[in-house]
Amino acid sequence: MADLPQFQKPELGSLVQAIANAAQAAGGRAFLVGGAVRDGLLGISADDADLEIHHLAPDKLEVLAATFGKVHLVGKQFAVLHVATDHGILELSLPRRESKTGPGHKGFEVSAEPDLGPREASRRRDFTVNSMLQDALTGEVLDPWNGAADLQGGLLRHVSEAFAEDPLRVLRVGRFVSRFGWRVHADTAALCRSLDLAELPLERIEAEWRQILVRGDHPGAALQALLDCGALRHFPEVSAMRDVPQDPVWHPEGDVFHHTRLCLDSAVRIREDMEDPWVEMLAVLAHDFGKAGTTVLERGRWRAPNHDARGAELALQFVARITAENGIAERVAALTADHLRPFQLQQAPKVGDAAIRRLALRVDIPAQIRVSWADAAGRTLPTPPWQEWGPGQWLLERAAALGVRDERPKPFLQGRDLLAAGHEPGPAMGTLIAEAFELQLAGQLVNREAALEWLSAQPPNPT
Repeated sequence: MADLPQFQKPELGSLVQAIANAAQAAGGRAFLVGGAVRDGLLGISADDADLEIHHLAPDKLEVLAATFGKVHLVGKQFAVLHVATDHGILELSLPRRESKTGPGHKGFEVSAEPDLGPREASRRRDFTVNSMLQDALTGEVLDPWNGAADLQGGLLRHVSEAFAEDPLRVLRVGRFVSRFGWRVHADTAALCRSLDLAELPLERIEAEWRQILVRGDHPGAALQALLDCGALRHFPEVSAMRDVPQDPVWHPEGDVFHHTRLCLDSAVRIREDMEDPWVEMLAVLAHDFGKAGTTVLERGRWRAPNHDARGAELALQFVARITAENGIAERVAALTADHLRPFQLQQAPKVGDAAIRRLALRVDIPAQIRVSWADAAGRTLPTPPWQEWGPGQWLLERAAALGVRDERPKPFLQGRDLLAAGHEPGPAMGTLIAEAFELQLAGQLVNREAALEWLSAQPPNPT
């Protein structure tokens, strides 16, 4: 017997109890399944609850569910119900059998069997740690696949050969390793290597990468697990970093792949400071993509000239294949292209204000510093907090003095100013605005008044 899980929303626990009581009154038995049971045994508050109702016919389950909220029937023949309540969406289901009938995550034939035993009902689950059932009233845990032992040992092991029917589970290995730092059983890794991720839709791939990078505390370990499971053959930009040498003076930690793993784990420490963790963590992952094709041995030392620019190109390719969200690939590529810039600018003998302003046009300055800090922190060398890191502190101060620390430079002149000065609409107007902005970036036009004075000296374009 174990304590029932604690939920992040206490009201959800009360709702689970009410549904379990209603199921019992109707002749059924309600089990919590999946993540809520796992997290409860780990002492972690669960954020959602899935209930599997045994010994109730599908029509009775539908009637029962409707008393607790608005019901969305995912599949009548296999009775999966999403119940919209004041405390969120709750999934209710019946025990069921599944068999693969075609490609993709929808290519399954599913049939509900309300009296299917717990062992058979949980055979279709992915990992043993997710296969346990817990009586939602008594707290009794049913563990037909020895998930509790694997949970205690920090081991990811597939439940059955049915694991192979959904290739997404290969990426779920990365998700759970990133979140919990678990090991992967050798047989599970071998089974993963036989699976093809090509049939997976983009949105499912994106969801798993988000879990790995944005939620997990061990993304570096997740990369290694994905490598061991054969998943990185589908992400060649990541895989190509393996065995790429680096100058041991600058990178005593080893090859580019190992360095990137350390960078990701370091970035987790500052993820709460990130404006957009998805974009910044992707940039940390991608920042050295370019080294795979540019690394050369020169005068006895490894160098990777122009790896920042090449890495930006590869970042565009990689990100476009894992998300369709507008603008993400471009933002990641920009942070990749400039990941050396904070260090380079600080080390330069003299840096004009124009260089800082132009950098602020390309990237968000604090975000760039955080990505660059993660690069520096991904070594076996101590690194101060990102705000106190030498190049970052220097750049933050310079950018703040110029008013571009937290926003991009905005042109002093706009089209309406030129119209008011007698200029006609057309290409010449755009050219003049661009010329004024270049002077502004260079510091020759220091404010709007100076820009308007400069404009007054420009003859209106002929009509």
